[in-house]
Amino acid sequence: MLIFFVRTTTKIRDFFQEKNYISNNINPSLKGPLLNEIILELTDVSARDFFGHQNAHIDLIKKYYPKLKIVARGNRIAAYGDEEILETFDQQMTTLLEQFVKYNSIDENLIERILTSEKGTKFDLDTRSDRILVHGVNGRHIKAQTLNQKKIVSQMSKNDLVFAIGPAGTGKTYTGVALAVKALKEKQVKRIILTRPAVEAGENLGFLPGDLKEKLDPYMQPLYDALRDMIPAEKLAAHIENGVIQIAPMAFMRGRTLDNAFVILDEAQNTTHAQMKMFLTRMGKHAKFMITGDPGQVDLPRRVTSGLKEALLILKDIKGVGMVYLDDKDVIRHKLVKEVIAAYNSIENHHGT
Repeated sequence: MLIFFVRTTTKIRDFFQEKNYISNNINPSLKGPLLNEIILELTDVSARDFFGHQNAHIDLIKKYYPKLKIVARGNRIAAYGDEEILETFDQQMTTLLEQFVKYNSIDENLIERILTSEKGTKFDLDTRSDRILVHGVNGRHIKAQTLNQKKIVSQMSKNDLVFAIGPAGTGKTYTGVALAVKALKEKQVKRIILTRPAVEAGENLGFLPGDLKEKLDPYMQPLYDALRDMIPAEKLAAHIENGVIQIAPMAFMRGRTLDNAFVILDEAQNTTHAQMKMFLTRMGKHAKFMITGDPGQVDLPRRVTSGLKEALLILKDIKGVGMVYLDDKDVIRHKLVKEVIAAYNSIENHHGT
């Protein structure tokens, strides 16, 4: 997001520079002796979403500023008029942009509240925001929903390495991705790295069409799905393109030192001893590592020890390592999933006796 003002509002610009939302470009042009100009250029948010459907948000803003000429085109908003009115406009647009960056959403009610508010009024769309991990796409509230998911959040705040273990549908990966996005937004880390061991669950990747990336992208789909819930599409594509978010199989981790990163190893039950050791030793400075998996769904060849099962045994007493075990009570998919898990558990336990 870019903001610049001819007659500068330094405090506002410094705030957005600190958040990495703006650049220093200044447009020195004036439209006559009494006509000043402000230009807002959106570079890190969706202009379409901020402007509203068919520019509905911009049309509403114009109604509150009849003495300004306001033009929204492409990813820019330009306003022309009296300097004093422009200063108020600048402050209120800054508040709107700040809310949009934080919550990925604004609506007409919020716009009216901000544009009719007194100077210095504080806004928060959700008074329980401390319980929300991420404000996702369209303002969706993403937070830990079950007791064990809340334990994951708590353990990640206390430890740099956390294992989240449990059956499918318990929100392990989703909670982890939400924590990673939260850490990125709050600038606790500089990048997110999501990885899975490329072990085929009863299928053969070699028969899929395309190059290596095209073969692996469907396998990584659950990670993409979680990210799409939390980050607008344009911004997510930009993050992936510039390497802020990386999604890759474990083979791409070898030889790397992962500093200032939130790293998630998903489906870790399918790692071997060597893969798990390699992954754990990638941890660099200021890094957070989360490992998710279901020991009951190992797709490794027979007689190959799961690196996850081994790690849970040998690391359980190390300080700084957290472990959270989820169960069918944490399943947040269709209600039948709980019954399916219970049914299979009864068969597996019976065969094991």
